[in-house]
Amino acid sequence: MTAQNNNGGRLIYGCMGLGGDWDSPDYGPGDVDAAAAAIEAARGIGITLFDHADIYTRGKAESVFGDVLAASPGLREQIQLQGKCGISLAEGGVPGHYNLSRGAILERVNASLQRLRTDYLDILLLHRPDPLLEPSEVAAAVGQLMAEGKVRALGVSNMSAAQIDYLQDALETPIVANQLEMSLHKAAWVESSVLVNRQEGFDAGFPHGTIEHCVRKGIELQAYGSLAQGRYTGAPSASPTAADRETAGLLARFAEDNGTTPEAALLGWLMKHPAGISPVVGSSRPERIAACAGAAEAAASMSRIEWYSLWTAARGAAMP
Repeated sequence: MTAQNNNGGRLIYGCMGLGGDWDSPDYGPGDVDAAAAAIEAARGIGITLFDHADIYTRGKAESVFGDVLAASPGLREQIQLQGKCGISLAEGGVPGHYNLSRGAILERVNASLQRLRTDYLDILLLHRPDPLLEPSEVAAAVGQLMAEGKVRALGVSNMSAAQIDYLQDALETPIVANQLEMSLHKAAWVESSVLVNRQEGFDAGFPHGTIEHCVRKGIELQAYGSLAQGRYTGAPSASPTAADRETAGLLARFAEDNGTTPEAALLGWLMKHPAGISPVVGSSRPERIAACAGAAEAAASMSRIEWYSLWTAARGAAMP
């Protein structure tokens, strides 16, 4: 199992919105129906990779997805499942923390497989860097899971180039993906590449060289938050800025001129980048998922000037 080649991205469905309310301990038939509708909408636009994490809606996202799989014979063989572990939410007086110890990885993956009602994950991502991480423990856990057939490939999330290399040195399997927050709104990954040798580059908030490192190593770049929470595509916003409104207008005009949707245009902006970024679509609304169809075509038709115009508008300032 390998991630998408960096020559071109693909859409991924993010399951963080499935399973109902984060604060509710239970879910019901309506939540399962909503998950089934979202999965169908995602598959309807060609998505085959479904992204999970054990903390999404406190495990309920995996549980409702597992219910859908159980009710849909043959579906598991038609899709790929990606899971994450490494974050422990605050509970019972214990503060939230990160845990990539050998025992925690094994326990969390086995619990995810049980909730998902499947025997394996196509890809396991380590969700966040753990300051107490021991690479040898991660290697032991991943090696055991792969030997047992429970995990087929390994990736990371929110890691820099240095952290990836530090971990890779202890692993026998290649790291195939790195999931990061990247969008037209959260564009520090672009800023860091432009602001080299500039004082303001220190405020870019993105580890310089991470994108280039992943491309060089054939590590798929997955972008969560890719739709920018709908700020440019019609979702209600508490206080849209002038930059938000200008960007939304540019996206709408591009979409109209190219016979597509603002959502597809927004994802196309990401996919235009030569790193071959794979956007994660996190909406649970079938109509919004469907609106993401044609993102690759939008990327192909977007000119350099249009790409820079959108970035400049979203920044609310001229190119640095």
